[in-house]
Amino acid sequence: MLDTAPQYSLTDAASLLKTHYGLSGDLSPLNSERDQNYKVVTADGKIFILKIINASEPVVESRFQTALLNHIRDHAGHLPVPHIVPTLKGDSLADTLSANGDVHNIRLVGWVDGLPLAESARSLQALEGLGELLGQFDAALQGFMHAGALRDLDWDMTNAGRSKDRLHFVKNADDRALLERFIARFETLVAPKLGTLRSGVIHNDANDWNVLVGNDNHDVIAGLIDFGDALYTPVIAEVAIAAAYAGLDHDAPISAAAAIAKGFHKYYPLREEELNLLYDLIAMRLVTSVTISASRHAEAEDNPYLAISEKPAWDFLRKLDRMEPLFATAILRKACGFDAVSGASATVSWLKNNRSKLLPLLDKPVAAYPAELVPYGDPTHPMTIKSAEEQPVIAQAMWEEHCAVTGTEVGIGPWGEERTVYAGTMFESKLVKGKRRTYHLGLDLFMASGTPLYTPLDAIVRSVDIEPDPLGYGCLITLEHRPEGCAPFISLWGHLAHEAGNRLKAGDVLKAGDLVAYMGDETENGHWAPHLHLQICTDIRLTAMDIIGVGEEAYLDIWAELFPDARNFAGMAEEFYQQSGRSKEEIVAMRREMLLPNLSISYEDPIKFVRGDGVWLIDHKGRAYLDCFNNVCHIGHAHPAVVEAMAKQASTLNTNTRYLHDNIVAYAERLTATLPDNLTVAGFTNSGSEANSLALRMMGVHTGRENAVVLDWSYHGTTQELIDISPYKFNRKGGKGAKPHVYVAKVPDSYRAPKDWAPEDHAKLYAESVAEQIALMQAKGEGPGFFIAESIPSVAGQVFMPDGYLKEVYKMIRDAGGICIADEVQVGFGRVGSHWWAFETQDVTPDIVTMGKPIGDGHPMAAMVTTREIADSFNNGMEYFNTFGGNPVSCAVGLAVLDVIESQNLRGNALTIGNYLMDSFREMQNRYEVIGDVRGLGLFLGIELVNDRYTKEPATNIARAVCNVARRRGILMGTEGPFDNVLKMRPPMIFSKANADHLLNVLDEAFAEVTKK
Repeated sequence: MLDTAPQYSLTDAASLLKTHYGLSGDLSPLNSERDQNYKVVTADGKIFILKIINASEPVVESRFQTALLNHIRDHAGHLPVPHIVPTLKGDSLADTLSANGDVHNIRLVGWVDGLPLAESARSLQALEGLGELLGQFDAALQGFMHAGALRDLDWDMTNAGRSKDRLHFVKNADDRALLERFIARFETLVAPKLGTLRSGVIHNDANDWNVLVGNDNHDVIAGLIDFGDALYTPVIAEVAIAAAYAGLDHDAPISAAAAIAKGFHKYYPLREEELNLLYDLIAMRLVTSVTISASRHAEAEDNPYLAISEKPAWDFLRKLDRMEPLFATAILRKACGFDAVSGASATVSWLKNNRSKLLPLLDKPVAAYPAELVPYGDPTHPMTIKSAEEQPVIAQAMWEEHCAVTGTEVGIGPWGEERTVYAGTMFESKLVKGKRRTYHLGLDLFMASGTPLYTPLDAIVRSVDIEPDPLGYGCLITLEHRPEGCAPFISLWGHLAHEAGNRLKAGDVLKAGDLVAYMGDETENGHWAPHLHLQICTDIRLTAMDIIGVGEEAYLDIWAELFPDARNFAGMAEEFYQQSGRSKEEIVAMRREMLLPNLSISYEDPIKFVRGDGVWLIDHKGRAYLDCFNNVCHIGHAHPAVVEAMAKQASTLNTNTRYLHDNIVAYAERLTATLPDNLTVAGFTNSGSEANSLALRMMGVHTGRENAVVLDWSYHGTTQELIDISPYKFNRKGGKGAKPHVYVAKVPDSYRAPKDWAPEDHAKLYAESVAEQIALMQAKGEGPGFFIAESIPSVAGQVFMPDGYLKEVYKMIRDAGGICIADEVQVGFGRVGSHWWAFETQDVTPDIVTMGKPIGDGHPMAAMVTTREIADSFNNGMEYFNTFGGNPVSCAVGLAVLDVIESQNLRGNALTIGNYLMDSFREMQNRYEVIGDVRGLGLFLGIELVNDRYTKEPATNIARAVCNVARRRGILMGTEGPFDNVLKMRPPMIFSKANADHLLNVLDEAFAEVTKK
């Protein structure tokens, strides 16, 4: 005991109480390291604490505590802390002279009722309440200062480094080494930063004996006592000290610390730089405690107060030593509303928002494979067996057999799945006593060994390791990615073939799409069924060995930021995990019952699509199909520019064209600027059928005729008047043949032209078929009202007209008094790449151009553009009005589509990718006799299949089979033509070379499979 410590008897203390405060009652001593404290209960039931202060304490410090308590009384009087009782003279302090001549100050304060926190369960609710009380206490002291607060105490966190000078008192070498590790971290990582932190006057000793909880409700904080160690120091020390004591013998000490920090943060917002040091400050408070205790044992071996928390402190230190400090810090940061590591949430968002820009991790995007969950979460599943190490693993042979039967190509082991198979001691939690790490923090992709794996992003190789141990990772690689606009992050690739260990080394640079490794087999991947364990880590300070693949349930929100789900990085669709809506079978049944019975469904096995994303359509199970057919979404499904324009205008105004609005004239100006100079007047509708109907109305008024010349197998819309001019409809099942005013000319199909026709004569000879129809009309004393044709007949089988054909036909029609209509519904808006409009490839200018589908990228809008002359003749007094045609929302969408086509040079892309595909199709034609003809321009493509190239006998069944095989392999295309033997492809204008290669690979596989049969 210190020589200056007060040594008054119970009788002496009672006398001092009576002399200075005029009070008497029952006194009972309380534990104290430096002073003498007594609980006083007066006859009327009032309770006080009498403190006789150590004579060594400077007067300024006694006055400091007095000023502090008075400040709290004045600024936060509601807080449950002791309040000073004045002496009979009205002073806050009294003094007395001891027998040995020492002067001791005396203070009397009111009693705060409650049970010491140390004697409760220290629930997280109580600890959060403690943090709230400390936060309010320290917040109330902001701006308060006193000379006595500037004390030199070993218990001051800024002096924690002094523990190094006391290490020699610690006898056990292992214990000393433990302390040395923490002190070294403190000197390197913490001490240099302490001077930069916010400081203030704090309690500085919120140990679990100085904190009280309710007598009846231990989850409620009832008081804070003993201000003898209060001083001016970094504010974060308050949280660290409270957490150090709260964590003693606590099953989840970091959770305890997090609860205190969370509560403190509510009233005294902490900063990231403070929380980043909290783990080490907690540890150093404990280091200070055990070294001071060790240094005093020689002086006071029998003092129980000195050793009261020594063993729990050592236990806590050992727990902290086993933890990864960055994990503990992440938990503390998250508790206060910060990212687990700075920038983590932004990285997760970046990966989600940029997933479409990432290159495939496999030969094609993961979502493009038929996939299903692997039953790792169910140790009782038949495919789960015991390994030689008595660990449950997936049986490779059984999994492969299952895939062969079901058509599954990728097995998925999802992030966050609980796996009770993790039963070894290595999975015991270092953060929560008695708990195991059982929740998967990576994404497992099960495929055949030897499957190549590619980096979706540019990367630098961080490490390449070989783990030879059973159930280890085998070959393990970490890559660091630094994409523009995103914080750097790590990807971890485990269970790889060992060849990567000889090919890659730390520091190697990989470009997006470069090979990382191959999936290893059981002999080299840790004795697992072949798969990739893929994991993202947002804290680049962690090494490959620090990154845990399995975590505790209690901290899943932390792991979700430190090790976020790699599904976006891998290219998986959300729908794989979350399915909703009716089943396919239920929808089919309801369609049959409630919709028109002749509403067709594509494919032998119908697909239920729930989302579109660029060139992909995603079904209800999360499988992505490469869309090479639905040219409605001209610039890609759900294009963000279109969605934004639509939403912005819809949230502002949508109305009809009887009112003035900028959008309709702005769009008319932009649209007509893409057309020849004499096509200057636009009319807006909601569909291509409406646009063609409007064109027929205008033609009728302008020419006074109705006779039509159309091409065989053509299709122009759904209304009756359009069905009447569509041989594809009226000459097939359910049709009634051509009406008297409709004259059908031959399709100018050079591939199926008579063998005795010279190619250079095809245009003229096919045009004679039109001349014959005109002659038939003229024989009746009539003439053509119009000629209408798709500039590239689509339904007829992607037929490209012979050069000069339209020039011949347009001249004939016009000479006979008719007009020429170009149906660009499918082929316009730059799809051919070389021009905006397909008719331009024939070097002609129509009198009317109709357009639809691509105009709005999926939004229902269409247009017709004509000459001033025809428009004026149509203005005959009858109003033309279309409620929704040209509305502000539709025109905003149309403008967005034009902006994207022009700004991203999608015409140029269409031409480049189209030429690449055509060259590849021709090469494929050399290998497969079934390919009779390939034709296309830009991204309007066709492959005609025949049983015999000489006879050109249509291979209808093969075409349909190829289409269905492609569908099973994740490619959408159609079949067209009179014989339904032409593979039809019209992918979005954003189609990339990678998309083209995917299409070519699947086509190659499909031809090989179908022709082999």
